[in-house]
Amino acid sequence: MNGMHDCRYNEEGSPRGIPKRGSYEKAYFTRSPLSSPPASRNTSPSPLSRSTSKRSLTPIRSAAANLLRSMSRRKSAEATTLPSTLSRSVSRKASITIMYSNSNGLMKPPAMEMTLECTLEELCFGCIKKMKITRDSVTDDGYTLQLIQEDEVLTIKVKPGWRKGTKITFEGMGNEMPGADPADVIFTVLEKRHHMYRREGDDLELAVEIPLVKALTGCIFAIPLLGGEKMILTIDDIIYPGYQKIIPGHGMPKPHEQGERGNLIITMLVKFPTELTDEQRSEIVSILRDSC
Repeated sequence: MNGMHDCRYNEEGSPRGIPKRGSYEKAYFTRSPLSSPPASRNTSPSPLSRSTSKRSLTPIRSAAANLLRSMSRRKSAEATTLPSTLSRSVSRKASITIMYSNSNGLMKPPAMEMTLECTLEELCFGCIKKMKITRDSVTDDGYTLQLIQEDEVLTIKVKPGWRKGTKITFEGMGNEMPGADPADVIFTVLEKRHHMYRREGDDLELAVEIPLVKALTGCIFAIPLLGGEKMILTIDDIIYPGYQKIIPGHGMPKPHEQGERGNLIITMLVKFPTELTDEQRSEIVSILRDSC
């Protein structure tokens, strides 16, 4: 019987611990010669011989049962150590953390997070961006799994009105790992600084500096817009420091309101002279004395 060589017991006429040929089966299925009662015409054994027989059989049966349980546990552990398609050598070579499926489903590696830099013009009118990423990929030759790196180009359609912090997720396009779902790729919009405009929500803010004389007498000037065209603006009001001109519908597109746009807010910065002659001061006093 396979595995019975681990059992240790004595048999009459043989050295201690070394059984005779064929003695394993006798030891397992029959009573030991030492514990068997002498031949007698009476077929029922005495109480004493029956008790002795039970004591001699107990260690043998217990050892055999323990051996079978040990072999069963060893086989079960070997069967669950690695998947049949993943060899030990490949696992050591790849030097990665393997995640296997469980009762709740496959696990997922952390997402690959990247930034998507956009100009204010791109966020205003929309554009197409192609982003190249490098990810881990699992290949299978039918016997082992291997981890390699590959390049992937993802196409992002930037919609008009997107704001900084907007997230774009590509599910399952990230790093792969054996025994797990592919990771996601997440891009976060980063708004580049504009040399003229500043964005505040759906509004665009622009600061324009004008001299004091135009602030007092009115002015006409051209405002460059994000699309490249210019808007002519006429102001007849007295312009004071901090004066704002609000132009509706010339701000950023509202992403959740089709066709709607925010405001263009123009803040006037009045440039004052740094020096005046006595004659100029007198003239200014005579002109402005009754205006305030």
